[in-house]
Amino acid sequence: MAAAMENHLEQCLYRPQKLLEDLRKTDALQLHTVLKGLLEDKKERLDLQDIVIDLGEIREQALRSPGVNRSLFLITLERCFQVLNSLECVEILGRLLRGSSGSFLQPDITERLPRDLREDAFKNLSAVFRDLYDQTSAHAQRALYSWMAGILQTSFNTTDDSVSWVSAENLWILGRYMVHLSFEEIMKLSPIEIGLFISYDNATKQLDTVYDITPELAQAFLERIRSSGFDMRNTSTIHRQGVLGLLVCFYDDLELLDAAVAQVLLHQMIKCSHLRGFQAGVQKLKADLLDIATENQTLNETLGSLSDAVVGLTHSQLESLSPEAVHGAISTLNQVSGWAKSQVNILSAKYLAHEKVPSFYNVSQMGVLLAGVGTQAFYSMDRKDLVQVLRSTVSQHMSDLSPAQQQGVLSKLMEAGGTAPGIVEIQGAFFREVSLFDLWREPGFNSTVLKEKELRRSQALFLYELLFKSTRRPEELLSAGQLVKGVTCLHIDAMSPDSFLAHFQHFENNFSLLSPYQCVPFLISLGKTQLDSLALDFHKKNSVLRKVQQCLDDSIADEYTVDIVGNLLCHLPAAVISRGISPRAWATALHGLKDCPDLSPPQKAAVRLRLLEQCGASYPPLGLLLQGSRSFFSASEGSDVSTVSSRLPTFPDILQQTASKLTGTLLPKGFLWAVFESIRNSSDESLSSDPIPGCHGVVAPSSDDIFRLAEANACWAPEDLLCMEDDTFLRNVERLGAVRGFSQAQLMALKEKALQVWDMPSFWREHQIVSLGRIALALSESELEQLDLSSIDTVASLSQQAEWSPEQAKSILQGFLEDSGYSIQDLKSFHLVGLGATLCAINVTEIPLIKISEFRLVIARIGTLLCSTRVLAEFKRKAEVVFGVPTKWTSSVLQELGTIAAGLTKAELRMLNKDLMPYFQPSAIKCLPDEIFKELSPEQIAFLGPENAAAVTHTQRRQLSMLQLQSLQRALDGAKTHSWLDAPGSASPTRTPSSPSPAVSFTLGLGVVLYFGETALNKLDVSPVLTEL
Repeated sequence: MAAAMENHLEQCLYRPQKLLEDLRKTDALQLHTVLKGLLEDKKERLDLQDIVIDLGEIREQALRSPGVNRSLFLITLERCFQVLNSLECVEILGRLLRGSSGSFLQPDITERLPRDLREDAFKNLSAVFRDLYDQTSAHAQRALYSWMAGILQTSFNTTDDSVSWVSAENLWILGRYMVHLSFEEIMKLSPIEIGLFISYDNATKQLDTVYDITPELAQAFLERIRSSGFDMRNTSTIHRQGVLGLLVCFYDDLELLDAAVAQVLLHQMIKCSHLRGFQAGVQKLKADLLDIATENQTLNETLGSLSDAVVGLTHSQLESLSPEAVHGAISTLNQVSGWAKSQVNILSAKYLAHEKVPSFYNVSQMGVLLAGVGTQAFYSMDRKDLVQVLRSTVSQHMSDLSPAQQQGVLSKLMEAGGTAPGIVEIQGAFFREVSLFDLWREPGFNSTVLKEKELRRSQALFLYELLFKSTRRPEELLSAGQLVKGVTCLHIDAMSPDSFLAHFQHFENNFSLLSPYQCVPFLISLGKTQLDSLALDFHKKNSVLRKVQQCLDDSIADEYTVDIVGNLLCHLPAAVISRGISPRAWATALHGLKDCPDLSPPQKAAVRLRLLEQCGASYPPLGLLLQGSRSFFSASEGSDVSTVSSRLPTFPDILQQTASKLTGTLLPKGFLWAVFESIRNSSDESLSSDPIPGCHGVVAPSSDDIFRLAEANACWAPEDLLCMEDDTFLRNVERLGAVRGFSQAQLMALKEKALQVWDMPSFWREHQIVSLGRIALALSESELEQLDLSSIDTVASLSQQAEWSPEQAKSILQGFLEDSGYSIQDLKSFHLVGLGATLCAINVTEIPLIKISEFRLVIARIGTLLCSTRVLAEFKRKAEVVFGVPTKWTSSVLQELGTIAAGLTKAELRMLNKDLMPYFQPSAIKCLPDEIFKELSPEQIAFLGPENAAAVTHTQRRQLSMLQLQSLQRALDGAKTHSWLDAPGSASPTRTPSSPSPAVSFTLGLGVVLYFGETALNKLDVSPVLTEL
């Protein structure tokens, strides 16, 4: 009987459609019992003689299953209101909807929602929809608004169309759905009702959340608020808890505005960064208010009252500030977000102008401006002051420092053998910069102090091994933050089955931290994770997907199948997306597809066709579908974007909103052109009244254009960029320097513009060089030699670019040595870090001159550089002084070395223990010369692990023998083989009383899937496992 009951419960969990059918057949009393059970929070147990059923656990397990949730949601809509009171039904719907992350709220769901709810039940259900607003698609939001508005209108008894049904209370009920009111309906709002609404205590909170309101609607609300007698020029009224909320971002009554009111409005506009779009207009309003706020006053006098509008100040305006003014305004400046790096540098220099060496007191006041403190200044601080900084609240900004600055701090902390107070108290991402050598010397580590620290893999490998020797308690170590990164396959193999199951939750909770090589034993569910991070081999991934498609019969029939597939939806072939997803399943599938980060071009084309089939000529709905979805935007072709833009007035702003999120991302040129044309066509073009010579008839970029276009700035012609006004260049140089898609010709034009504005490179200041970004790549060797490169922070900003030619890199390296007066043997660890990729230009004969005491602190950083084989070989020789000969290296050492390990000789590589092979970094594998890589034995290659095996280059493969290639395939398959996988079904192990329960078997079963070879995968029946997905 126990087995029968267990089987029945599994059927309910794994066949939710059957569950829905059964519930539809139940009588009213049975359904009443089921639905009442969903409302219970008690951990009830049902004792049937020798069988005890844990009802609480069954309820929790059921609610964790998307399919069961969906069945319960549908039956609640269909029958609950007939057997329970409406308040109870709404409570059940709320629980189920919150567990669905909004995926159940599709546009057609409103057809099933009751329209005769009691007032209290309607308000409660509306509150659920308000809570799930962000998880609901724009299309579904419109549908839910229509349902809510329909009920509210029905309860409003009037035949006078000039009187609005929207009362103060109705606005509160709508919440964020108020942004879907029409302009006409807003303009009919009664002054009395809008006055009541704005006086509500929670009005500000509600208006602070209308992130997707449009300028037209916001200004309509502002007009109605004025009509209620609300004085928008009274500083105390406006200041009252920011009563206007996000409406203040569209304030439009600037004529004869008082400077004090402008300052209050600027203070309120800090929240405008939360708006979804229309940021160009916000920036323009801030600039206008800034001008008003500083009328008849100097910047020095008003600096502390300008709120975050100060980020709009130019370099020259910031440089005009006195150190005293910056000191006086530091409590404002240190909290402002959105500073450019060059601005931070200027303000920090002003703030510390009177300090030869920064003190703890001054540094602790800097907040976000901490990143402007120079590397050398950090290194010059008293060590006790730095320890205090680590213990203070300003330490939260340590992660904003450049690697060179962080190394400057660490160098001082570890100077003269400094110990515990330094390393142990370093928290968060900053801890990743601590060298393996320093960890060796630190005796004060335990699992407790590691919980708040981010770890590199080499650190985790060393610390796990170190602490395991002293504790022998895996549960203590696995619960210690990121220490799970240090678990090796040997540790896993050493665990007993009971121990592994006991600690499985720790692996599950930290799944994202595991490398693909570690993931194999810990897979819980393919559908709940990212397949790309687990199966790196193309053939193996395809085998898994083919098996999934086989189980699905190459189609997704309904929303339940979408629930089952989960994240695997992102990997389905284009043919399945275009023809295999049924119309019934499409809305739910669309909800999942919009979150896919890397759809392939064929997949994007399939999505595009389905979108056009769905919307046809109805472009406003297509605009709603595109809104906020990076995948759908990049799936669109230029013609789609252009057509939607011409028919949907607000679409250019939707484009700008999404384009701003894609800054620094390479996108198809055709898509960028459509974005460019759409936004440009919606802007106010005007020819300059006093154009630059040679620029007659050219419509040059304006600040507004550059801000709105983001990555689409890559579509400007070089001559357009060269013709922009000097002030426009100065205000936007940092934004332009971040554009990834600029060609060499465009970068050259921008460099020429910099020369026009700033004169020759020999006159350029540090903040100007820092602001160039990728534009600096256009500088010739002779121009680079003219720069003042005496500061390692200036060099560090240049070395962030990875596209320097060897000649340019050499010029930067030599420029730093000459301008700073340092020789190679004088270089500190933070100099080595700041030089970055330009360090690869060093003469190999000079590498031995680098001090070992400095080199050993930054080996991990140097190990990220893609230098020539000769340079890596010389760095490897230097690493031997720190870590010993290669035969003595451990897994943590090999991981720490990174690309430096690619400097191994043929003989040294052959002598490495096969168990060390997974601990090469993939970048090191790629850097190994072909003639060196082929010296690996087949056994060594087999132990590379899937991540390293996937990094093997095409030219490296061509050098391998057939036996080595077979070993490489084994590595891609997970490095281990199990003979029983390909054995007949009868040879499979049978379940014994001590075996894991079916639930555990299904959970761990997916972990075994990626152990399988391609042949075994094709034989495998994964249908029960797929259900668990």
